[in-house]
Amino acid sequence: MVTPRIIPRAEHAISRKAIDPDALKVLNRLKHFNHVAYLVGGSVRDLLLGRHPKDFDVGTSAHPYEVKRLFRNCWIVGRRFRLAHVKFGPKTVEVATFRRQVTEAEIEPREAAANAVEDDGSQVEAAGAQRSADRDHLLNRDNTFGTPEEDAFRRDFTVNALFYDIATFSIIDYVGGLEDLQARVIRSIGDPEIRFKEDPVRMLRAIVLAARLDFHVDPPTLAAIRAHASEIGRSAPPRLIEEFYKILRSGAAERAFRDLADIGLLRHLAPELLTVNGTVLWDSLAALDRYRHRFTSVPETLTNAILLGTLLVPLGFTGRRPPRMAPREEHDGDRPRRARTESRDPAAALGMLPLARRDVERLAQILVLQRRLRDLETSPRAKRVLMHRGPFAEAMTWLEIHGGVPEVLEHWRGFIEATPPEAVGEEVDVPFRRRRRRRRGRRPGPVGTI
Repeated sequence: MVTPRIIPRAEHAISRKAIDPDALKVLNRLKHFNHVAYLVGGSVRDLLLGRHPKDFDVGTSAHPYEVKRLFRNCWIVGRRFRLAHVKFGPKTVEVATFRRQVTEAEIEPREAAANAVEDDGSQVEAAGAQRSADRDHLLNRDNTFGTPEEDAFRRDFTVNALFYDIATFSIIDYVGGLEDLQARVIRSIGDPEIRFKEDPVRMLRAIVLAARLDFHVDPPTLAAIRAHASEIGRSAPPRLIEEFYKILRSGAAERAFRDLADIGLLRHLAPELLTVNGTVLWDSLAALDRYRHRFTSVPETLTNAILLGTLLVPLGFTGRRPPRMAPREEHDGDRPRRARTESRDPAAALGMLPLARRDVERLAQILVLQRRLRDLETSPRAKRVLMHRGPFAEAMTWLEIHGGVPEVLEHWRGFIEATPPEAVGEEVDVPFRRRRRRRRGRRPGPVGTI
């Protein structure tokens, strides 16, 4: 049992006025029904730093279905761990029951019980022994409820384990997060080598969090990341690509990617980015950061396609499809015959990160439109039709971030303001020529005698 440090309302700067009203509704309703309810995670950290939190997460002693009974606008999600999502229009307040980390001693009987139900006893016993011998610390089970103290020690970094108690309006600190917040340091909770083996994505988050907050990573945590950088390859690729998008939306993408390259993580995630000559990649990321800093929160204009292009264009991606490969010939006896080509292109990827085909295709459309946007001699009617194209808004965002032609951007802004909304849907008169269908000849029937 650890005695927490409790900071009363008079000694900290968090005001309920700075907390999202819908999150306050959730906290107060849980408290009203005699459940412990805390504001948890990054929102407490950001409020103490005077930053605007991206979202407000709630930790509670109520179990997920108890939360659902209190809120009609609640949905239970998650397979590995049940979470309650309380919906307020497009906004979601995530409510998680306090949980604790499952120990190895608790995992063993569960696996033994699971092995006992297998068919072939000898094979199962050998397989079970092999699994025990090969076991590492990768965290696959984290679905056991616990106390607020256990929940704090289960989290990744000390600055992310601070709680705001809605009942007393005080800050609760079990792990020394307040001192690390004042010292501007990112420190792992517990042994960093074990924590990074449990979830290798934590290594990526440590570097990115330090870059975003302008903190530094403490030496033991940094040494553990250097030692176990190759472990990042054991993480699920979809999780990693989502982390990349978060980095690109953070406003500190240039520093984050530089630090990932220096620490050795980028070599395992996307080694292609290390082959970019000169400062092209860093200039692209810096331009993205400058655009992001103009907004207090992440703008909707920063779509996945825009973010993806910030990385792919420095690698030489132009949006044009690669030339079609000529179908190879296969020999059938003495006569060569054409082999059937694959109908689908291979899945796009950046290193070990899978890229959604829709995002790559959208980026290609954005890049193709850049040439037409720069052609200011186009007729007004053709420009109005261009404004009606689906990727036009994203193409304008790309021009603003990466175009480097402010005069073109100002021209289009003036043209958009001067164009009445009803004229946007006009179409250009394009001559249309109907294509004649080729008549298919009849197949000759069998030759017979009259």
